[in-house]
Order: sequence, then C-alpha cells, then structure tokens
Amino acid sequence: MPVRATKRGDARVPFPHGADADVLICGASFAGLAVARELRASGARVLILDRYEIGERQTSACAAPTEWLRNMGLEASIRQTFDSLLVHTPRVGKARWSLPWTFSTFDYPQLCELLFEQTGEAEFETAKVSSRTGQTVSTDRGDVTAPLIVDALGWRRVLGPGDNFQPPDGPLSRGLEVHPKGTGEDLELWIDPRYVDAGYGWAFPARDEVRIGVGSFDPHDPVKQPTLRLVEDVAQQPHGYQGNWIPHRIRPAVEDGIFFVGDSAGHCIPLTAEGIRTALYFGIAAGRELRAVLEGRQDKAAALKRYGAFSASHKWKFESLYACQQSIRHLHGRPLDKVTRAFTRRRIAHWAFQNYLEIAPPSFAVPAPPTPVRVEERKAA
Repeated sequence: MPVRATKRGDARVPFPHGADADVLICGASFAGLAVARELRASGARVLILDRYEIGERQTSACAAPTEWLRNMGLEASIRQTFDSLLVHTPRVGKARWSLPWTFSTFDYPQLCELLFEQTGEAEFETAKVSSRTGQTVSTDRGDVTAPLIVDALGWRRVLGPGDNFQPPDGPLSRGLEVHPKGTGEDLELWIDPRYVDAGYGWAFPARDEVRIGVGSFDPHDPVKQPTLRLVEDVAQQPHGYQGNWIPHRIRPAVEDGIFFVGDSAGHCIPLTAEGIRTALYFGIAAGRELRAVLEGRQDKAAALKRYGAFSASHKWKFESLYACQQSIRHLHGRPLDKVTRAFTRRRIAHWAFQNYLEIAPPSFAVPAPPTPVRVEERKAA
C-alpha cells in the first residue's frame, strides 16, 4: 500500500537521522508522479517530497488529450470532453476549429491520487525543498540523501546549480484563472488584444465549474484586470483565484547529475502553454531510464545521457512553436482573420492539430508496470 506521511503543524517533525532513498523525487504533481509510476516494478525505495499534499494545489486549467488520460488509466478523473475549439477574434467573431482527437478537463486532486496509487509502494512526505549539495537535498524537515535525484518542482529549478532566473526577467509566461460554478458546452479561446496583446483568454468547462483565465507570453503584462474583464464579458463571477508562472523555453533536462522533468526543464509547449501532457511524457521517459539503472541494465551516467538526449531531440519542435508564440502580438487584423478562417477548414485543422499532438504522442503512455511479487508472497501462493 502507498505510504502517506503528510506532516503539518506540530506533526511536521524532522526526518529520522540519516534519511535516504534509492530515488528521491522532489515534486508531487504530474511530472514527479509520472516518474514514480515508472518505478513501481523496480523494488527500490522511492521517496517523493512536496511542500503540499498530493493533489492539494491546482495551478492550471487541468485539461489534456483524452487518449493520454485513458492510456494512463486516469479516465475516472475526466469531467468533460470536447472535440472542437470555439475561437473568438475581434473581426471574425466566432470560429469553430475541429479537432482530430478529443480534449478533456479533469479533476486535479482525483487525477493526482490516481497517479499516486499507480506508484505502488512509493513513499510520500510533505517537506519544502530548499537546496541541494551533491546527492543531499535540504528541506525544512532535514536532509535526504539519494544517488538518483529528480527535480520536478516547477519553473524555479530549485536543485539546479547556480542562480535561477526570476520573473519578470526570465523566459516565463504568466496566467491567472478563476473557477466560478457553472456549466458550458464549448472549449473556448479568445485571441483578442482587448484582453491581452501577447497571449489569449480561455474558458474550460469542467462539468460543474468553468475555468476562465488570461495568459500572457510577456511576463511584464498584468493579467488580473484582463481576467476580470473576460469573466464579466462571459457573465460569470471571479471565484477561486489561482495563478502561476509558466516556462516557455526548453532547458537542459540533465545538469550536475540531476534529472529535470516538467516545468523545471521547460517542458511546457510554447504558443499553447500546454504543460500537463508534456510533464507526463517526459516524466515517463525519465522514469524508464531510472528503472534501467535500478535493474542494473545501465549506469547513472548512461541514464543521464540518454534522457538528456531524448529531451534535447524535442528542442527544435519547442523552438518552432516559440517562434510562433512570439509572433502572436503581431497577429491582428487581416492576418489573424486569415489564420482563423483557415483553421475552420477541417482538413487544415486536423493536419495541424495531429502534428501538434505528435510532439508528445499518447502512444507513449502505457499502463503502469506491475508491482513486483515478493518472495514471501510467491511462497504463500
């Protein structure tokens, strides 16, 4: 059974002296849990750390291609599914873009719990990770040592060497979202400078709530007032605020002997700011390399090299979409009209969105490895 050892208040006591693990995963959201999921068959001691409980802090609209969720056994978390995008622009008005696959909003706490259940006997502890020296990670509950360490802590890249970039000077987008109660039938996007010049607005229905927000690719742009303006325009109320910084440039996925996954490696697709699917994708890739180390099929150096090369092989795709992202602020008037109308053609939309899906294809996701049968369990059988 998974071990939940969440500590709060007076119960947030130091780790036992000499705490260690075979694999230490810092960060318990999509990327970190995806790594741990791949290690369930290894028999190793896998320790996951996060400053919050699993599933406690939702930081996005929480939507992903439906096939990814189903292939990973997470379909129970799905709230609503869509096969098109309803796009709003100033001159065209409404335009519907057909998708060659479906996109689903999901319940964040439930999805994280489902992922954690798939990690088998991985242990979880709440602790705020602050720094690293070699193979020792420092937290507010003491130090933990492990030969294999994963940073899945987000854009701050806490375990990397040297100083990290900080907003608004780093390559970061910013977004703000509210979650009013309500329903909707369409997955909606607004490409409209009235809300934001270098970005877009959205409304993602999730059965009994609508996730409405505005994101800007320019970290200097304020997003609160634009979000409130969009909320008012769609006749909703600004309840349930959440916001975050979003990386929009890919970064080295290995550095100083550490595996970086998800936002800490910039694994968030520029132009769309989609980071959930890619966090799962690269988390699975890192987990498979780590499992090969634990099973004696390769050493740590080979795992770092292979995973780093795998991530780097995607850089041209991310950089191509980054170039498109940077052109958004100039895509107004007639150029925007042409693009909007072109994507109403099913053939064009399906070609573009299918290639977009292949950046991190759902075929990469397979059921979690089986939990190994212990010797005593085989004897009992």
